[in-house]
Amino acid sequence: MKTFSFKFALATSFLCAAAFAGPTQAKQVWDMPNEYNDTSLPAEAQRAFGDVLMRETKGEIVIKNQFGGSMGYRSQDQFDMVGSGAVPIANSNITTLGGINSYFLLSSLPFLANSAQEAKTLWEISKPYYQKIFDQNNQVLLYATPWTPAGLWSKTPVKSLNDFKSLKIRTWDATGTQTLINAHANAVQLNWGDVVPQLAAGGIDAVLTSTEGGSNAKFWEHLKYFTSLNYSMSLNVTHMNKDVYNDLSDDQKKAIVDASLKAEAVSWEGVVKRQEGNFVEMAKEGVHIQKTAPADIMQALTSAAKPIIDSWMQKTGADGQSTLDAYYTAIGRKH
Repeated sequence: MKTFSFKFALATSFLCAAAFAGPTQAKQVWDMPNEYNDTSLPAEAQRAFGDVLMRETKGEIVIKNQFGGSMGYRSQDQFDMVGSGAVPIANSNITTLGGINSYFLLSSLPFLANSAQEAKTLWEISKPYYQKIFDQNNQVLLYATPWTPAGLWSKTPVKSLNDFKSLKIRTWDATGTQTLINAHANAVQLNWGDVVPQLAAGGIDAVLTSTEGGSNAKFWEHLKYFTSLNYSMSLNVTHMNKDVYNDLSDDQKKAIVDASLKAEAVSWEGVVKRQEGNFVEMAKEGVHIQKTAPADIMQALTSAAKPIIDSWMQKTGADGQSTLDAYYTAIGRKH
């Protein structure tokens, strides 16, 4: 997947040349793009990562946060940008990279993880498989940040399956799109940066996403209803160029590891509190929250989910099978 021209990448690499110098340079400033808002949980973890890294390297490495897509990159762009060295490091939504490798869709498989603890267990089991893919693409995977559970933001109340089917719903990846289509809903896949403009223009009237994403984007300005689905807890991941990492000193590499551990701790410790806080904020902003979805909607979605998971396992082969076998054993659930 190539989403940028060679000339653009070359120009960007010149601008970032100082960041790619070896460990002898007094100071390296790394632009770190992230297409999500600066108040999001991935942004909070990213700031924690940068703070630890700067402190432990005594200012030798400084993260310059680029939130809200301020560099003009989406997560799909960032995978190639980091791999090629056009940017040294990025924070990306991993499931939007499913076109590169189907394994990346794991965290958005519907109804696979039903709690933050299950989502964390899934991440810990799957991390070595993710690491292998990033390594094959000249990158080092550092840490993951979970989103709060995905539900449905909508312009109108969703009281039945017929209400659900009447909506034009934004999804964030191929898995969500096909699941909703299987449930006979009208789904359209959009990048995050396109969601609010489409809401304002009337191109969509509902969004499948987390309370976290919707709250940070102030969805209540367009959507006054939220239905909890506990659909999935997808991940953002931080990944860096392997050549840049290999050029670091041992002390700097240790600082990268320590900063990643801190960022991950902030992420997983904060996700449950974020969900609770988001509900409070949403209610204050006039959002009507339905914490238990209508039974006919849940039945349609869970039925629609099974072929999606089966298809993912076929595409990912032994890695997918090993991952889910280990995961179900760890949480004590049958396939």
